Amino acid sequence: MSSNSSSERPQPSLQDILASDVIPPPEHMRQESHVDFGNEDISIDRYISKAYHDMEVEKVWRKTWQWACRLEDIPNVGDHVVYEIVNDSLIVVRTGPNLRDIRAYINACLHRGTQLRTEGGCVKQFRCPFHGFTWGLDGCLKQVPEAWDFTHVNFEEFSLPEAQVDIWGGFVFINFDHECEPLLDYLEILPEHFKAYALEERYKAIHVAKVMPCNWKLCAEAFVEAYHVAFAHPQTVAYYGDSNTQYDTWPGVRHINRMISAQGVPSPSKSHIDDDTVRAYMERDTPFFKSKVEPTEGQSPRAHFADVARKKISASSGRDFSQISDSVAIDLIQYTVFPNFVPYGGLGLSAGYRFRPYGDDPYRSIMEIFFLFPKADDGSHPQPAPIIWLTEEEPWSTVEAMGSAAMVVDQDTDNLKRIQRGLLTTRKPGVTLASYQESRIRHFHNTLDTYMAAD
Repeated sequence: MSSNSSSERPQPSLQDILASDVIPPPEHMRQESHVDFGNEDISIDRYISKAYHDMEVEKVWRKTWQWACRLEDIPNVGDHVVYEIVNDSLIVVRTGPNLRDIRAYINACLHRGTQLRTEGGCVKQFRCPFHGFTWGLDGCLKQVPEAWDFTHVNFEEFSLPEAQVDIWGGFVFINFDHECEPLLDYLEILPEHFKAYALEERYKAIHVAKVMPCNWKLCAEAFVEAYHVAFAHPQTVAYYGDSNTQYDTWPGVRHINRMISAQGVPSPSKSHIDDDTVRAYMERDTPFFKSKVEPTEGQSPRAHFADVARKKISASSGRDFSQISDSVAIDLIQYTVFPNFVPYGGLGLSAGYRFRPYGDDPYRSIMEIFFLFPKADDGSHPQPAPIIWLTEEEPWSTVEAMGSAAMVVDQDTDNLKRIQRGLLTTRKPGVTLASYQESRIRHFHNTLDTYMAAD
């Protein structure tokens, strides 16, 4: 039996599409980079083994930078969120008025271990609900009831332990490892690529979370490749470049990878679709692109939708975005920040995902989707959206504000349940990945292996 003899990538390539755009994209998007990570199967143990999951806790979750909240979630002194990852819990709190007056305390009383907070809010101090030990926002011990019985406790040495905290793009990151590299070094090329997107000038307008029926890595992997789109999301192929999506991995870049998918063009497998059909299907699934302004004579759907997006983004933000590129206006420009943060670039779609284990269960995970909207010129904005927690039975489409994205994620959720169950029953010891279209998954596992092998 011979292998598939066709080695030609589908045409037109993403770069061909970008070259024909009316307003070209930033230089970093005109570049391609692909690192060969081999073709070996990925062991299924990392998706089903509790022992592997336990190692991840020590070597990944306690050693990497993770997004914990947005700055607008904690605008006032005393505002805090509780960030949890497996069995670890942190209180991420604003301790002062300045941008970087943020700390992350281990969420456990130093008396007998009671969790100090079970949810976010605003407080003046942290008081244990069991015996009343109390710490200030600065983490220093303030009060011990019946202190006469604790003469052996040195108040100055009884401060709440902390994790590392840093900020990028309006996101607050934490790291349990006090010997970790600085956040900006960890983010590698991301700050430069996102410089024009100014995510710190946006606020969280939608935030939805749900417990998913699979390992957190399986969940993340379903959203970082377009190879599955034609079969899992066939409604999108009239206007979405699936098989000519560009996947980028860079030599020496460990934590960041990227894919860019063109919109407003049909899939290479549907090249016969006419322009009217492209417009109709894209407007059906993404009402944002509907407009009373008709396309000019000879104008492609892609160019028309880019014009619509530029006008709507300018109107909603009160700023002039008439010169942003077609791609930045409408394409899906998605990055991964190892291990579990997936932000979108661009201005037409400021959104992202976060994936975490669900407690200590390797067979379930938490998936979150957020959307960022522009702040006003003076920096003001509505209250950031609280997390809407769906039950495991509720579909993502329960949240109407998610639009067509909800339908796509519901389709993936059904498949993820089948993937997890299939991996538990298969006799094949590994999963087989494509060399290019699933290269972001290979890059992820290459980085994961590095962390898991560390002393």
